[in-house]
Amino acid sequence: MANIQAGTDGIVSTERTREARHMNALDWIAMVLLIIGGLNWALVGLFDIDIVARILGVMSTASRGVYVLVGLAAIYSIYLCVKKLPAVP
Repeated sequence: MANIQAGTDGIVSTERTREARHMNALDWIAMVLLIIGGLNWALVGLFDIDIVARILGVMSTASRGVYVLVGLAAIYSIYLCVKKLPAVP
């Protein structure tokens, strides 16, 4: 059975492989925001410490902005995952 990503000769094109490894600035920003959000939630769950709230204030405009950006980064990451799925024949 042929590889879904394979070309007509059965070899995965180097352009597509390079594209899969390339991350643009928005991808990096989303990844950093997800890491910040994930670590913050781990600290909240384990130790009841909200680093974002401690640094920026409890439910201040700045902390709410960070929470919104983390949520938008999650939505963007879902989009990236769906975009990278192989095409269904």
